[in-house]
Amino acid sequence: MDAQPAVFEHPEFDHHAEVIFLCDPASGLRAVLAIHRTTRFAGGSGGCRMQPYPSSGAALTDALRLSRGMSYKLAMAGVPIGGAKMVVIGDPAKDKTEALLRAIGRAVERVNGRYVTGGDVGVGGPDLDIIADETHYLVRPADGGDASEATALGVLRAIERSVSRHLDGAALDGLTVGVQGLGHVGRRLCDLLAERGARLVVADPRADLTDAVAEAHGAEVVDPDALLSSDLDVLAPCALGAVLNDATVPELRCRIIAGAANNQLATPAAADALAERGIVYAPDFVVNAGGALTSSQRARGEAVDVESLEAIAKNLDAVYDLAEAEAISTHEAAERVARERAPHLA
Repeated sequence: MDAQPAVFEHPEFDHHAEVIFLCDPASGLRAVLAIHRTTRFAGGSGGCRMQPYPSSGAALTDALRLSRGMSYKLAMAGVPIGGAKMVVIGDPAKDKTEALLRAIGRAVERVNGRYVTGGDVGVGGPDLDIIADETHYLVRPADGGDASEATALGVLRAIERSVSRHLDGAALDGLTVGVQGLGHVGRRLCDLLAERGARLVVADPRADLTDAVAEAHGAEVVDPDALLSSDLDVLAPCALGAVLNDATVPELRCRIIAGAANNQLATPAAADALAERGIVYAPDFVVNAGGALTSSQRARGEAVDVESLEAIAKNLDAVYDLAEAEAISTHEAAERVARERAPHLA
């Protein structure tokens, strides 16, 4: 059956420039590459992630959502290129082989610069060295530095600005912050929050990660599902997306949401539901743009300027101002701001 109508009619299809289905039986590669936007001078950019998606349809949905989110993130970071994402169907703990990684690299090379890849969930470190043997179109940590530090600092700036603006000028000292997901960004964010006196409540499926933060900072450890209904001043989602949905939003007991996870809203309607409950949502593609911002500085041959992460706080002010003036959700406001800054998103 022709797959094109299914793509064009997909609810997450946003006039994507290209959607490519990849299959390499010899290596077991099955993947979807979604290029959301390109510009006159550049293709789309975004990482390659590998997850055990339950179906090719689920992989397509994630690729469409993630590539679109990447476009908006790059726009808010002031990077004049479009977003893209490759998602690979498979369990990285069992299915990731050298042959599969090389097949990924060859697939990227065949796109001939219309897509520049990098690491993401399930693909990173030595994996990227193997992929780089097969393609020129890849940004590795050796080329662009570790983006997790800048991403975590950017999330911190977003939390500080949101707290100052919406909690009567309060500081982080003494506030309770829940961090969901303790990967590179989530763990570093915990360190930064603890340095500023925040009380931490953390959740991650890996007990070794939660135990480490509990030992280092006296954090309370809860089940990942229980975190969403915990009494918190700030919730920082730093794991996978769609955590804010019809089931979870009614259970939330926080005042602000600001985290590093991509695509935190299952649907735009979740942003309206949060607003109705009086919960301030800092849009994820504004909050987590720190890595994109500093990586673009490196790509231009510039020294990384950590102070430039203050742009995230200023971007949030623009979003909050527009949302309040127009009586719209912060998600809608953020998309408007991004489209004004990046005409290729229109």
